[in-house]
Amino acid sequence: MTEENNNKQIKTFEDLDVWKACQKLRKEITELARKFPKEEQYLLTDQIIRASRSVTANIAEGYGRFYYQENIQFCRQARGSLYEILDHLTVACDESYITHDSFETLRNEAVHCIVVLNGYLRYLKSAKDTVESIV
Repeated sequence: MTEENNNKQIKTFEDLDVWKACQKLRKEITELARKFPKEEQYLLTDQIIRASRSVTANIAEGYGRFYYQENIQFCRQARGSLYEILDHLTVACDESYITHDSFETLRNEAVHCIVVLNGYLRYLKSAKDTVESIV
């Protein structure tokens, strides 16, 4: 990490690397879903967009909670939505709505988001344990 990154303060959820990564994925998912066939508008299109929005919304809501455990729970819900996105991408590929290359690119990005989110969860758990040991 550079010195600039070390000195960067987190003021809102928008400053979190995990939220930024998931926001990028959300934008790409929305752009992709708009190209799905019209008959999927209220099916796969709606589901994958809702799942991608759920990820960033849960990270934001968890950040706004007072207790670490609440934040952890919202992040776990966000992780579940990331896995849901993986399944929706598989369906889109199986139905030939996206190419295998597009599937792999987005799948890798979703997995990256899961890895970053897991790191954030480890941080939250550690911070929670530290606070509990002081009290």
